[in-house]
Amino acid sequence: MKVTVENKKGLNKDIKVFIDKKTMNSYMDEKYEEIKTSVNLKGFRPGKVPREILKRQFGKAIFSEVLDKVLKDTSTKALEEKKIKPAGQPKLDLKTYGEDKELEYVLSVTELPKVDVKAISDLRFDQYSVKIDNSEVDKRIKEIAKNQPNFKETSDGTKASDGDLVVLDYEATVDDKPFKGSEGKNTQLTLGKDLFLKGFDKQLIGVKKDDTKIVEAVLPENFPEKNIANKKSKFVCKIISVKKPQEVKIDDDFAKNLGAKNLEDLKKLISNQINDEYKNSLDRLTKNQILKELEKFKIDEIPENLIEEEIKILSQGMSDEDAKKSRKNFEEVAKKRIKTGLILNEFGEQNQIKVTEQELQGEIQKQLRMMPGQEKMVMDFYQKNPSAVASLRGTVYEDKIMNLIKEKAKSNKKEISKDEAEKILKESQKQQLDQELKDQRKPEKKVETKKFMENKTKTKPAKPKPKVKKTKKVSKK
Repeated sequence: MKVTVENKKGLNKDIKVFIDKKTMNSYMDEKYEEIKTSVNLKGFRPGKVPREILKRQFGKAIFSEVLDKVLKDTSTKALEEKKIKPAGQPKLDLKTYGEDKELEYVLSVTELPKVDVKAISDLRFDQYSVKIDNSEVDKRIKEIAKNQPNFKETSDGTKASDGDLVVLDYEATVDDKPFKGSEGKNTQLTLGKDLFLKGFDKQLIGVKKDDTKIVEAVLPENFPEKNIANKKSKFVCKIISVKKPQEVKIDDDFAKNLGAKNLEDLKKLISNQINDEYKNSLDRLTKNQILKELEKFKIDEIPENLIEEEIKILSQGMSDEDAKKSRKNFEEVAKKRIKTGLILNEFGEQNQIKVTEQELQGEIQKQLRMMPGQEKMVMDFYQKNPSAVASLRGTVYEDKIMNLIKEKAKSNKKEISKDEAEKILKESQKQQLDQELKDQRKPEKKVETKKFMENKTKTKPAKPKPKVKKTKKVSKK
């Protein structure tokens, strides 16, 4: 195989590939030998069909199959030999081909630009850690205790008041007729929350144990029995007990009920929980800061075909007129997005970052834990949608790249208070909103570098392979 690079215009190159007749014939011989054993023709024993007969019967199909295989194999090798990484799919133009002939074709390819990532080691970024005061932990634990009231049954004759728990049986009717679901046993209502029917709780204030109380309420508009929705119903309520809320004692027993070993352990868990809440948001700020710094890196030329692809993504769902008006802005956004993606991908390749199957499954398990009760649905989604798994792989790949950048770059570590963290996050949200308004783009068009990483590197992030197709117009010689 002879490979030459011609017609160099910036990132655009024509790669001429020549394969001599002898090599092409060897491919054909190999294929004929392969099919000889599997073809059954009347009058010939298996494996004994003469080549001329095979050629007459299957020649065109065999040559087409061999040609496809040779093009795929040699085009990939040609790109690797010349160390060219294609930005998108190369175009292929067959010049000379045919059985018992040499093969000559030209690959027209746009090359990915050379990217220098050495400066990443000099990149500076802020890395935050939040110091959680004991008072914040105590406040959070008190809020938990407040939302888990402990009710104690009262003695006979105690009247129910706002905030009390009333346990009751009821029978309901509409127009003096019972309906489906009109009976309830041991129903518990915390008075004042109005969680049953609007205005129901107020009518129970003042009831005592063993009282019978008639309550009238309007059934909701979305009531399952459509024929009685929005109608006034009458509930005959038998009061079983009235319970008063008791102050929850925050001690070791309280902590154990929440899954902690003791109160001290619960405080540590709550402190870590609060820290994680801020850490995730602050880590996103750090990531955005790194991405902004990467945008300052110099890349001489961005492939036009990649820019066009990104503009199409950004303008999805827009009318042609709106897309045309926004094109200049989208073009700038696309260039930044592609540049950052190229830098991250080059850094990932140079550091041989790959996503293992174990890491991918770990991320899927993480997704399952985030949706308790819907694990089967989530797992089915990933099993039936390979593109979703590929997208997840792209996310894990980018996270690994960002973590390594943080290790190699220069971090400015800052320990801040909870109030300072809230102030920083609030300011960041304001800047983000101002930028979106300035860019005059819809919220759903918000650009994330991750999307570029998913599109360009999710399947084989370390070494993307080009797909080569024949052009429709070919010339025979």
